[in-house]
Amino acid sequence: MSQSFAPLELMIHEALATAKMAGIAIGIVQENAIAYSKGFGVRSIATGELVTAESLFHMASVSKPFSATAIMQLVEQGKLTLDDRVCDHLPYFQLADERHHAITIRQMLTHTSGMPDTEDYAWDKPETDEEALERYVRSLAHEPLRSTPGEAFAYSNIAYEVLGDLIAKVSGMSFEQYMKSQILDPLGMHHSTFLRSEVPAHLATTPHVGTERAEVSAVYPYNRCHAPSSTLHSNAMDGCRWALANLNEGQLEGASILSSASVESLFGRYHATGEGDFIGLSWFHADYRGYPRISHGGGDTGYASYLALFPREKAAVVVMANSDWELYDIGPIIDKAMDLALGIDDK
Repeated sequence: MSQSFAPLELMIHEALATAKMAGIAIGIVQENAIAYSKGFGVRSIATGELVTAESLFHMASVSKPFSATAIMQLVEQGKLTLDDRVCDHLPYFQLADERHHAITIRQMLTHTSGMPDTEDYAWDKPETDEEALERYVRSLAHEPLRSTPGEAFAYSNIAYEVLGDLIAKVSGMSFEQYMKSQILDPLGMHHSTFLRSEVPAHLATTPHVGTERAEVSAVYPYNRCHAPSSTLHSNAMDGCRWALANLNEGQLEGASILSSASVESLFGRYHATGEGDFIGLSWFHADYRGYPRISHGGGDTGYASYLALFPREKAAVVVMANSDWELYDIGPIIDKAMDLALGIDDK
């Protein structure tokens, strides 16, 4: 598909001119191939160093489908089932409501566990040791349930931290080690990591916040106890590789991270969200201009991200910015990128 990306680049340059967006990187997959990958703006307004397609961004909740994929790998290995009770794998998992004993892995993946959401990520006092995730799970004993498990959709980052600890205990590896050895490395996502300590200085980006213009954030959104929900660091090129693996039933260039049946399970429609779309195993379903779309967005202090898959068209878009949604809404840029990925004109 021969297509000009000039309209997208014009929109990005206009956004940068507002001084509210520091930097952004975009990857576009068309017809099952990487068609576009480019960075714009700066990695930090303090240094003026430029963003490239290799620059690494904190991906926030775009991390969650990676955690869901890891769960499905363990299902394939016969180490668990989606309808196992979480407490059967993590006996120390407790909430202040006895109904927590009934919570299943599937319910956590689909945000129907009834669990509350995170109130404080403690970015200002991060824990970086390997025991941080288990300590966090053990700290939940006084947390209430919002609803009976399985009854209602209610987004819960906490549920994904519990799932990450479950991945670690069932696999016998740290969560980050598992993700690297079983997903990131097999897919050739060699720049990507869930550990901030593995991000090279020459590829790192800085978070920006503010109201009228971008300012360097006083904190970086990293805490190892929130790795499963939030701490993937990735770039436009690796994001496209992840998209291609999902568009091709878990396969990429001879590597296989999942069976087609498992990918189909991940992409299933399990529960209405109440906002006109449906939740799969971490993935959200909603049509875009009549095209079936599977996606996940992310946002943390100083960062915004989005990944959209169009399986029928073998198209995808990945967008990452080092200014948060409150500072600059990248929604119109995402829409333009999706239009170009699909080869459609503005309507």
